[in-house]
Amino acid sequence: MMSAQFPILSALDALTGALFLLTAIGILATRQVLASLQLFIAQSLLLTLSAVLLGIALKSPHLFAVAAITICTKTVMIPWILRRTVSAEVYRTREIQRVLNIPSSLLIAAILIIIAHALMSPLVAAVKVPFAQINLPLGLAAMFLGTFTVVARREAVPQLLGLLALENGVFFAGVAIVPSLPVIAELAAAVDVPVVVLVIGLLTRQIRQVVGMTAVGLLASLREE
Repeated sequence: MMSAQFPILSALDALTGALFLLTAIGILATRQVLASLQLFIAQSLLLTLSAVLLGIALKSPHLFAVAAITICTKTVMIPWILRRTVSAEVYRTREIQRVLNIPSSLLIAAILIIIAHALMSPLVAAVKVPFAQINLPLGLAAMFLGTFTVVARREAVPQLLGLLALENGVFFAGVAIVPSLPVIAELAAAVDVPVVVLVIGLLTRQIRQVVGMTAVGLLASLREE
């Protein structure tokens, strides 16, 4: 493995990846919206750090630029948009409504992580990029956990954070597959994702003002009079 050429960077990336996966589990399991947002910010910082470590290993200016774009959009812009558009009452909610309880969710999360590792094992051997054996399985696991978060949560904002965590997982795995991804591609995502967050944040605020809650599952029971 090429990662053997960079033992210190590889060890740092492994630690970063482990913490990255823990934040994905935290976003799934936490009870409060504000805590979910803080975990997403931490996850985005870890994603940035992994890109920087890979950029150092490959001496790639593209990855440094992508890391800078990521930290600006996901740790600054998106949290600011959510705090400005979503009612403060949403962040004071003590308990996020969920489909499954936390122990059941964690059990399914463990199964998804094992499946992700099994699925990525054949691909890891074929990808000749530093840290691929770390980023690929952990990135896919984060994608699975982000998808499960969307399914397991009933509140609009936690579901949105699940989608963003899924996107982080895609990026975490993607930098190990295509480290020379043009900066213009990340710039496009940096524009699209905040716009989506803005729209969903505004819709969430309007829905809460009209019906007094943001539980997506309960909105299906509304009828036009």
